[in-house]
Amino acid sequence: MMERKEMPRPSCDFLGLLEQSGYRWRDRIQTHAGSQTVLTQGTTVMAFHFDGGILMAGDRRATAGNAIMYERCDKVIPVDDYSLMAIAGVPATAFEMARIMSHNFEFFRRSQLQSMSAEGKVRSLSRLLKDNAGMALQGIGAVSPIFATYDLQAKRPLIYFYDILGAEFQIKTHTATGSGSGMIRGIFEHEDLWGAKPLRERNQDEAAQLAIRLLQTAAQFDSATGKARPEDDIFPTIAIVSEQGYEFLDSDRIRKLFEQAMKR
Repeated sequence: MMERKEMPRPSCDFLGLLEQSGYRWRDRIQTHAGSQTVLTQGTTVMAFHFDGGILMAGDRRATAGNAIMYERCDKVIPVDDYSLMAIAGVPATAFEMARIMSHNFEFFRRSQLQSMSAEGKVRSLSRLLKDNAGMALQGIGAVSPIFATYDLQAKRPLIYFYDILGAEFQIKTHTATGSGSGMIRGIFEHEDLWGAKPLRERNQDEAAQLAIRLLQTAAQFDSATGKARPEDDIFPTIAIVSEQGYEFLDSDRIRKLFEQAMKR
C-alpha cells in the first residue's frame, strides 16, 4: 500500500502563510536592506480634535534618503466630501490608495443610493493596507496613514491611525506619524493636559497655529520634515473636517496664521 502523505496544515499566521506559499519575504527584506534603491518618502503629518471638528496638517517635503526631492508635496488628500487621508511613507502607494478609496466610495454611493458608513470607510483603508503588506514588508511600499472622516449617522468626527499592516486605532484626542512625529507627540500631550486649554476647546485659529508650531518643531530636529518658508510661499497643508465636509485653508490665511504663530 502506498503511504499517504499528510498535507501541512495552513498557517493561521499571515507571514507563515506567505512562507508556506513559497514567498520568501524575509529574503526580500534582507536583499532590499543591502541594495542601493532609495524611494521617495513623505513626512510629517498629524490630526487632532478641536472645537470645530478635526484639524489635519502636514509639512510639504518629500525626500529620498538624505536628498530633498520636492518641497511642495501635498500629504493631506481628499477621499470624499467628508474624508481626508494624511500620508507618511511612500507617496506613490498612498496616492493610489486614496484614488481607489475615492472610486470605491463614489461607486457605493451611486449603486446603493446612499453614502458608505463611516465604519465601511475605515475598513476600506485597512483592507488596502493589508493588501499592500507584501510591498511594505519588502521595504518598497510602506505607508503609515491617518484617516479622518465625519460620521453622518452618529454626527461626530472620527480620527483613525493605521500601522503598515492595516491595524486600525481610533484616536480620541491627537495623533501624528512620520519621521518627525516622535518630536511632537510629547508636546501634543502637554498642550492637551496643561496648555492654555484642552485641544477640543480650541477654536480653528488656535488649532491651526498649534499645528504650525508643531511642524516647525519637528523640522528643527528631523531633516526629512520641511520647514515653512514664507519667502518661497511654502507653508504646511492644513485642512478641516467637520459636519460641513472638508475644507483646506488657503495660502493667504495660512500665511497670516503662520505670522501670528511665530510671534514670541
